[in-house]
This record gives sequence, structure tokens and C-alpha cells, in this order.
Amino acid sequence: MVQIIGDAISGKEVRSLPQSLWRAEQIRALEREWAEREGLALYTLMERAGAALRTYATHHWPHSRCWWIFTGPGNNGGDGYVLARLARQLGLEPQVIALRDPTELTGDARRAADEWLATGGTVVAAEAGELGRLPAPDLVVDALLGTGVHTRLSPLMTKIVATINGLQVPVLSVDLPSGLNADTGCAMGAVVRASRTLTFIGIKQGMLTADGVDCVGHLDCDPLGVSVPPGWQAAAERIDYPSQYPRLTPRQRSSHKGSHGKVLLVGGNAGMQGAIVLAARACLRAGAGLVRVCQHPDQLPASLYQAELMGSQGGDEERWASVRVVGPGLGQDEWGRRHFESFVNEQVPLVLDADGLNWLAQCPRHQDNWVLTPHPGEAARLLGCTIAEIAADRFAAVQRLQQRFGGVVLLKGAGTLIHDGKGMALCDEGNPGMASGGMGDLLSGIIAALLAQGWSAAEATRLGAVIHGEAADLAAADGERGMLASDLLPFIRRLVNPDTITS
Repeated sequence: MVQIIGDAISGKEVRSLPQSLWRAEQIRALEREWAEREGLALYTLMERAGAALRTYATHHWPHSRCWWIFTGPGNNGGDGYVLARLARQLGLEPQVIALRDPTELTGDARRAADEWLATGGTVVAAEAGELGRLPAPDLVVDALLGTGVHTRLSPLMTKIVATINGLQVPVLSVDLPSGLNADTGCAMGAVVRASRTLTFIGIKQGMLTADGVDCVGHLDCDPLGVSVPPGWQAAAERIDYPSQYPRLTPRQRSSHKGSHGKVLLVGGNAGMQGAIVLAARACLRAGAGLVRVCQHPDQLPASLYQAELMGSQGGDEERWASVRVVGPGLGQDEWGRRHFESFVNEQVPLVLDADGLNWLAQCPRHQDNWVLTPHPGEAARLLGCTIAEIAADRFAAVQRLQQRFGGVVLLKGAGTLIHDGKGMALCDEGNPGMASGGMGDLLSGIIAALLAQGWSAAEATRLGAVIHGEAADLAAADGERGMLASDLLPFIRRLVNPDTITS
């Protein structure tokens, strides 16, 4: 069952979500396999879903009585009919507003509708214009479409979604906000903007990226008693700081600065020194032993901004560094091109970002020693497509990037995605305050520092992503708007030392 845990002091709700993320067809296959294994009808899950929704709604909106339950033509609508019947048993006033006449339904949805009607329940047609005659709702339940949406919504459905979004009351979406593609996270034209979503069996991967992050509201999951059999592979793994920080084990007491790597950062062309300095400072705060900056000779020494940073010594950087970062503030002029060609090779682990990625788009190659960290615009240039095509399926985009360029690829954005050639991870950390200059430079520095300290490329990228996002969440305590990249630096140090937080 979904875990609803109240903090007795602060009143803050704590959510416990599974790490596995699934595609819609995988969930349907899990349901069929469970029913066959248990010898039960799939209608059992519909009954359980309705009961879970009733418990969930009465917990979160205990004073609500008039529920408008919008039902669709499939099993999502069937869940809504079961909920209506169970809510009426509590003495509540559910009003079923149906997209399709109940007599036209089939399968389990028809059975659920018939049981609702048999108890004296009534149905209002969604397109009949009769909503104004109903008592005003204090809760809306979206049980319209669920996971089966793969094309743009019809004009009628678009109008219904607009009606739901225009009501000034809380909205509970059943399993998935209607209009959201469960696999890609894209809105299929219109989409319900839920206050809360209670999803069933497992989290659909599209709920935590792209448009999903704005539509689901507060997300909870109820497995309905369905367990995942051995051997089933999830589509992606949800990662966050709590799931990853156990990798950050304490250092050995005998360690010294040479034990934790030497990182060279290449960039900081004329007028863009801030990018390389931010990346270098994050690299120091994430624990790299020694950090050197190779920047345009017209720039002031980086040590003026952070005394612990070393400058370029001219010619010995390739032999000195155990890890490199190429790209922050690199520029796209001759100086940038020359340094890209000099420092991007297969000799040492490498993080490639910003203009490093733009140069890679012009000079494509496949290497397995690097971590690529594109935002959607850079990803589009690398793949020779549009940003809209990247946004249409971020999961497919990051997989294509990894296949074409090798190594580990991190696709930035709401619901950052990581693909290492073996599996997909989605970082469930961060906030809109990160939409400001310099944030990506910090991420490059953090990942490089973790590589320098001995984590593999896949581990360093996952750890770097969650540290970066969690640092932003901590910094956002003072507000998301106006948050600067440099505001994250003190929190990065705390987060790479979890023993100081948990002790």
C-alpha cells in the first residue's frame, strides 16, 4: 500500500517511492502475469484500485464530500466507477461524469459501471453541457485515460481537460494524469494538471521527466499487492540522494592529496572565465585532491577567485592530470578548437560539457572514456535534430546519444536521464531554481572530482547528478527564484560527506 507518513512536529509529509520505473506495456504485462499466477481475475485489481483511491482521497481531503469523478472508456474509467460506488458507501456525494455511455463500455470497465448503476448511481454525459446543474465539487477525480494515450487528444477530450484544469479545487489523477504519455512524459496536446496522482503497480517512467514533472503533482504509488517476479527488468531506475549516498564511504585516515586525483579543467575563453571557475570550485568542494585550470591567457589567474586553484603551467597538463573536464567557457573560436583537439583523447577519463559538446557535434567520434553532459540544445546538435525531437522522447534521445558517442551520457533537464550503455537512470532531484547560468558547470566539476577519487564513470555520473540536485534543493530553502550556481557550493561539501549529515 502507499505509504502516507505524517511528521508529528512539522506536519511535512514524507513519501516513499520505489526505485524501479516502468513502461506502460510492462505494467500491463505484470498485471496479466500476476492474475495468472494468483488465479484471480484482473477485476480484483480494479476493486483494489478503487479502495486505495477512496482511502487516499479521504486521507488527503477529509472534509470533501462532493466529488466529481470523470470516467473514460477504459479500465482507468472502471477504477473511477469503483471509487464512486465505494465513496457512496461512506455517505459521500460522488458525481460520475462519463466520457462514454456506460452501456458502450466493455470488459471490466463495463462491470464496474454496471455495479455503480445497480446501487442507484447516476451518470452525467461529459459532452452534454450539464455540469453547471451539478452541485459544485470540492474534489475532482481524473479517471479518464490512464496509460493508453499515444496520440493527441480529441477536441472533446481537450475541452474536458480544460474544464478540469479550470476548476478551482484539488484534482486527484488515477494512475496517470490524462493526456500524459506514460512512456515519454510528453503532454499529448492537453493534459490534466493534478494536485496529486496515485499511480498503481509501479511508477511509469514518463511521470518523472518532461511534462510529467508539472502534471503529476505530488506522486504516490500503490502496488495493489502485485509483486515483481524474479527476472523482470525495469525500464529505468529512479535515483535520488538517499539511494546513492551510501557509496560515499569515509576516506582512509592515511590518505593524502595525491590519493584523490588530479583534475585539469580546460575552458574559460575570453569573457567566459566564470564557467571554468565555477566548475573548478565545485570540483574542489566535491573532494578532488588537486585542481588545475587551463584557460585563455588573457584571463586573470583562477587563484584570485579560489586560492586553492592552480593555473596552467604550459605543456605539462596532459601528463599531469588523472581526469579532465573540457568545455565550460571553452568558446568556438580558434583557441577553443585547438584546446578541444589537444585535450580530447582516450588517454584519461574525461567530462565533456558546453562548448566541448558543440565541438564534438562538429567533429563526431565514439569514445568510452568520457562522460557527456548535454542539455537539450546540445543534444539536438549532437544528433542533428531539433530540440522538439529531443523533448518528444528524452529516453530515446539519451539512448541514441550513448550509442553514437559511447561512454556515459547525462541528458539534463527536469528528470535528468543517464545512460551508460547498460541501463537507464532518472535523477529525481532538483528544482526550477536550477534554471540559471553556471549550474551545468558545477555538475561537470562534481562528476570530475568523483572520477578522480576512484568511482567508475557510471557511478560518478549518478552520484554527481544526485549531489547536484540535492544541493540545489537545499539551497532553494531561501527561494528558487534568484538562486545562483555559487549558492550550491557549501551544500556540495556537506553532501559528499554524508557522515556529517546522518551522524
